[in-house]
Amino acid sequence: MTLTSAVEQLIEDIKANYAGWGRPSDVKQEMINEFNDNITYTVGKKYAKIITRGSVWGFVVAVDNDKTFAKGDVLKPASWASPARNFRRGNVLEGKYNANWTGA
Repeated sequence: MTLTSAVEQLIEDIKANYAGWGRPSDVKQEMINEFNDNITYTVGKKYAKIITRGSVWGFVVAVDNDKTFAKGDVLKPASWASPARNFRRGNVLEGKYNANWTGA
């Protein structure tokens, strides 16, 4: 599995988690559609950044040579531009992560 396909699977899991809360209604379906339309990711030099509706959901390590983390490790955001580097929240390449829509 490539990093890109693993990040895309994470995004699909985040979307499914968002769709799973609350009771079905027309308003909820509109909210789900808006959420799904506004979740994206970008890949930089060191990290893939997952963005949901203008906020950073989290980061995924995109390099093999990070001193602390493995490629695919999920990190929560410390700011818009950088992750919290205290500990990993799972690994997308291993398929072991928590995909809560509220964040890593």
